Amino acid sequence: MTENLAKPQKMPKPSWLKVRAPSGEKYLKIKEMMRDRKLATVCEEAHCPNLGECWGGGTATIMVMGDTCTRGCKFCNVKTAKKPANLDPLEPESVAKSLQDMGLSYVVITTVDRDDLEDQGAGHFANIIRAVKVKNPKLRIETLAGDFQGRVDLQKILLDSNGIDVFAHNIETVERLTKGVRDRRATYRQSLDVLRSAKLNKPGIVTKTSIMLGLGETREEVIQAMKDCLAAGVEIFTLGQYLQPSQWHLEVKEFVTPEQFKEYEKLGLELGFKYVASGPLVRSSYRAGEFFIEAFLHSKEAAHAAQQETV
Repeated sequence: MTENLAKPQKMPKPSWLKVRAPSGEKYLKIKEMMRDRKLATVCEEAHCPNLGECWGGGTATIMVMGDTCTRGCKFCNVKTAKKPANLDPLEPESVAKSLQDMGLSYVVITTVDRDDLEDQGAGHFANIIRAVKVKNPKLRIETLAGDFQGRVDLQKILLDSNGIDVFAHNIETVERLTKGVRDRRATYRQSLDVLRSAKLNKPGIVTKTSIMLGLGETREEVIQAMKDCLAAGVEIFTLGQYLQPSQWHLEVKEFVTPEQFKEYEKLGLELGFKYVASGPLVRSSYRAGEFFIEAFLHSKEAAHAAQQETV
């Protein structure tokens, strides 16, 4: 009797994960602009399933400091290298002008990790935020930042750019799975500290994080992650299905049902988050969350203005 050495078949995607191919005038316009100005987007690098919907709606997540990361997370499709290319000194102006031409009201600006740089790119990132705000003073800015290896002084450089409305940093997965999912330099507790310190340094800033499901986590572990993030001052929490970008990345352990995602949304709100976006196709920068965050920021500003009038 011969041993069956056939490679196990990947689980077929369920119907709720099927999306239409991207198309439309706005999508094509943004795609052309990205190509012409050599701008990277996490939408493309991460093979985001919502690319067509978001770009078609006129929004995109800009990825700055190049398209090559110094980290090697096992879920991420972004290119990696120990020494990526030098930073582009013209990038702040280029990004600011591109966003101005797009006419957006809300943008997510994310970045690769640059552990090879002395300040890990914090100064360059801050310069981009300042340049964007000068050209787009009414633009709402969300930054999806790295952990800066836990260095609060570097995080403060970014926060002191004074143009950030929402500070996001993703814990990515539950604590037990972190070591097998993320780069060894990225730890669960360190990410919680990053979120906590952002809120302590800038109490008025909105903090946000995201988690992937389908990697083998349990319901109890997801709930514990929610509680840990709430304790760190996080106000917005998103949950989405992990999708394997290539055969070299982690395999999907489970396709979580839409019903289970709805339960996590309900639980998150009951626990105390201001907003929870939870669904198979939800990603940390999914535009449905952006619409809420805009309203959330407006309400906070209105409350602040009313308080000032009574003083």
